[in-house]
Amino acid sequence: MLDEKTKAEPLRGEDGAVRAEFVARVGHAVDADDAATLRALVGDLHEADLGAVLEALEPEQRPRLIELLGIDFDFTALTEVDDAVRDDILEELPPRAVAEGVRELESDDAVAILGDLTKEEQAEILEQLPPPERVALARSLEYPEDAAGRRMQSEYIAVPPAWTVGQAIDYMRETVELPERFYELYVVDDAGRFLGAVPLDRLLRSKRPVPIAELMEEGRRRVRADEDKEEVARLFQRYDLVAAPVVDANDRLVGVITFDDVADVIEEEAEEDIKALGGVTHDEELSDSVLTIAGGRFNWLLVNLGTAFIASLVLGLFAEELQKMVALAVLAPIVASQGGNATTQTMTVAVRALATRDLSAANAWRVIVRELLVGLVNGLAFAVITGILAYIWFKVPGLGVVIGLAMICNLVAAALGGILIPLALNRLRFDPAVASSPFVTTVTDVVGFFSFLSIATLWFGLR
Repeated sequence: MLDEKTKAEPLRGEDGAVRAEFVARVGHAVDADDAATLRALVGDLHEADLGAVLEALEPEQRPRLIELLGIDFDFTALTEVDDAVRDDILEELPPRAVAEGVRELESDDAVAILGDLTKEEQAEILEQLPPPERVALARSLEYPEDAAGRRMQSEYIAVPPAWTVGQAIDYMRETVELPERFYELYVVDDAGRFLGAVPLDRLLRSKRPVPIAELMEEGRRRVRADEDKEEVARLFQRYDLVAAPVVDANDRLVGVITFDDVADVIEEEAEEDIKALGGVTHDEELSDSVLTIAGGRFNWLLVNLGTAFIASLVLGLFAEELQKMVALAVLAPIVASQGGNATTQTMTVAVRALATRDLSAANAWRVIVRELLVGLVNGLAFAVITGILAYIWFKVPGLGVVIGLAMICNLVAAALGGILIPLALNRLRFDPAVASSPFVTTVTDVVGFFSFLSIATLWFGLR
């Protein structure tokens, strides 16, 4: 029997994370095969909270929790966990149990759960489903991973244009298998081709005898099933859509995408960009093993090692000068580091603008000139600051002028590299988020070291 302390205990702490005490109670119930206590603890949780509890449990406890809950387990929770956690859970569950779980889900959630499995595993699970559901899920799984067809719900309400408002309302009242949430009705012809949409508010404000054809929006924006999910997200953002019909190559209605699906896409794309800028693979998760994470990061670090050697070669060209004047060796990294930070700022803005299509050929030159001026202004400002500090530190006449000129050169180069390299990579069909960082870092290191040491060599006559 569940005690009063357990009932009153909050699920999450002040930091938003699941409380360790709660997870411990759930884990103890799993280990004890206490299904009654487990249902009392997690049976009524929202799928997001249940997913957080699953991630916090030990790996061997996760599938056991699902088995103990049986039909009371909400499989939607598996869409809320890391991919690696979900894969581990699905590997331990029998295909029949997975099939029974996904049958209760909306098609987009079911596809999200099955999508990472192998074709053989998918087929084994789909075999357990009734033919209509099997066909719908199999069709969605055939689309590319980044296509709208993978994100759509195959549950929607479609009516012919000859129906009246009254007929449509009666149909919705009498039909059992309606989507869990919907915002509009879709109008199709006899061949299933999309004709238009009727928002629910317009439908409910109209008299029963009014024909649906008079209410539908014929120019309603639609999404192709093979369209990239990023393009779909931009469409929703640009036109403030709540839902959009999905059509095939013949304009037949095959599904609907809603704003909650698009919100997930936007979050995923932003996360991928952030990871890419840091040299982390897009599929790296906190739950991954040490070897998996290390292997995913190795190639990026190897590229950076190569670019670091290029910068070191520049320093090698001025070995004699560095021996003659120790201050140069001390100050050179400051110039390079400041350029690296500046180029990261410019590159971050450029990569994000390219991803959102705010930066294009139409405004590229204006943005390039703006970034160049920003680099020049900051270069002048930091030239004064570093010049004064360098003179105070080493008391060498002219050293402040040298580092100031080098700072201007490097911040201008950082601005140009930060904008031009992502633009060039994007033009060449490479992902600028993934490939920009090592190139722009090399530019600022090489320009920083070379400009500072060259100017110092000429100024002080070290050769």
